[in-house]
Amino acid sequence: MRTLKNIISRYMMLLTCILVAAILAVIIFLQVVTEQRQARENAERTLYQIEQLLIQNQEELREIEKEYSETCLHNAEVIAYIIQNDPSVLESIEELKKLAEYVEVDEIHIFDETGRIYAGTHPQYYDFTFDSGEQMMFFKPMLQDRSLKLVQEITPNTAEAKLMQYSAVWSEDGKFIVQVGMEPVNVMKATEKNELSYLFSLFRVNLEAEYYAVDIQSGEIVGSTQLECVGMNIADIGLELEEFEDGGKGFHSMVNGERAFCVFKKVDSNYIGRVISNAELYGRIPGVTVALAACLIVIALILSYAVTRYMNRYVVAGVHDVNEKLHSISQGNLDEMIEINSSVEFSELSHDINVMKKSLLNYNTKMSYVLRKTNMYIGVYEYNEHMKRVRFTEYIPHIFALGEEEVRRLSADYRAFQRFIDELRGNPAPDEAGVFGINGKYIKLEETHENDEIFGVAVDVTDEINKRRKIEEERDNDSLTGLYNRRGLDIKLSELFVAPKELRAGAMIMIDADNLKVINDTYGHERGDMYLKAIANMIADWGDKGTVAARLGGDEFVLFLYDYQNEEALLSTIERLESMQDGVMTDLGEGICVPLQFSAGYSLVKDNSDYQSLLKEADEKMYEHKRLRKMAVSAQ
Repeated sequence: MRTLKNIISRYMMLLTCILVAAILAVIIFLQVVTEQRQARENAERTLYQIEQLLIQNQEELREIEKEYSETCLHNAEVIAYIIQNDPSVLESIEELKKLAEYVEVDEIHIFDETGRIYAGTHPQYYDFTFDSGEQMMFFKPMLQDRSLKLVQEITPNTAEAKLMQYSAVWSEDGKFIVQVGMEPVNVMKATEKNELSYLFSLFRVNLEAEYYAVDIQSGEIVGSTQLECVGMNIADIGLELEEFEDGGKGFHSMVNGERAFCVFKKVDSNYIGRVISNAELYGRIPGVTVALAACLIVIALILSYAVTRYMNRYVVAGVHDVNEKLHSISQGNLDEMIEINSSVEFSELSHDINVMKKSLLNYNTKMSYVLRKTNMYIGVYEYNEHMKRVRFTEYIPHIFALGEEEVRRLSADYRAFQRFIDELRGNPAPDEAGVFGINGKYIKLEETHENDEIFGVAVDVTDEINKRRKIEEERDNDSLTGLYNRRGLDIKLSELFVAPKELRAGAMIMIDADNLKVINDTYGHERGDMYLKAIANMIADWGDKGTVAARLGGDEFVLFLYDYQNEEALLSTIERLESMQDGVMTDLGEGICVPLQFSAGYSLVKDNSDYQSLLKEADEKMYEHKRLRKMAVSAQ
């Protein structure tokens, strides 16, 4: 009879073998399922990246095309403005080329009113017309409608079939058309990034899998990491289009004579997929299975008492300590250190967690490095209610003009930083959405709130806003007097006459400086400019209600008065202006004093008035007044 020890031993051995076999079968099955799931997830992740790259590249291409078109049209307007104010530029090709280089365009063509090129940076195009080619006919409608400002899509030009983007505008005086051409270098680079060949080139370093792009209709392979397969039909490598209809879940098939696991996804007009051979996919399972079998046998021979005792002592307690410290770190206490050395695994785990935490602390440096590549002052900050400190990149102190003491104070307490941001929001920049002023700077501020997390981006847009405002001021104001020019006056009056009834009592006054030519001839043009400035200074803030003053050019001025309570108060203000026509002396320097003389005519605002008709009526009355003044002088 066998001893109890032998029975138990043989029973434990048999039971151990059965359990090990059952566990290994389950593990093999799970490994197969896991490998397939991982392969499917890797494929989905990669295919998603490809799809997002296509979407991102398409969005980038649209933005670049839009920006390029706006820049092209803006450059044409700038050149038209410069040439109209200095027509002598047209007499020299070299001057035009310098202008093209200054404005950063490749070609400048000047068309006359018939649509013929008579000047520009490229003499070989002279005498070309809007009928000289299909590309040039795009701009022909401008001959019938001078308000048109056209930007052509990127297309081969007529003479060289070179890809260019052209835009054209009429000069403000309507005497010529300016067309500029720019080579769309950035657009072409962005277009190349949408090519499947470019995208697949990013994955050729991944040797474990192959990638294919297949045309949905024809089954032609239009892209692949296997370059020799490009241009072949999908059937030539062993696949059928019907298999792709539910290919997102993955399927097995023979590919190039080898059994493989395939995942395909429909993206636009193509199926894009990842193919990995079974040998590569399941190659790790035999080795892993053998290792697991050995481990299971060893584990089965270990007494449960020892396992339980050591499990509690070295694992459970250690996991508990790690969980406590991780919870503390998740609450924002990044100064917490994990130091559990009860085993090599826990020591390595502690080290890895501390390294990960250190990388989080280096977040600011990394973000600053990335943002520095943009050549812009962009700052990022982040905080939540569970972490006392505020994390922000190195540009934040520069953008907000913070001293060292303020940086220490604001980074140490999110409440103080929150109050600082609230104070900043209390000083919005006029006419600038999302922009706020601080210490003479303009800061664009955006924040996102998700649960308790606050993530903010601050951008220093001071230079951008100052440059834009300077351009607007130079565009709409007369350089000599500082009053509105004709364009600025038109913009201002268009805004006011949206609702003429709200202007109440108002009048349009045309003013023409008398004897300007006499002063120029007698004392010089510098004194003449001083004479014009004196008139401008007089009318700039005339009256005690709404005032708009402008110089139309030469010796002509416009004064628009509005928002008067009644016509009587308005006429009294106009009479005071007329009374100063001959009774005021102005000092032109060096002891030269002359009477401030001008002729004026006005028209009153009615309920249905428009400012163009008021200007015309006031102009006619001014010239009648000027004629009467000349007759009066002649009679003397």
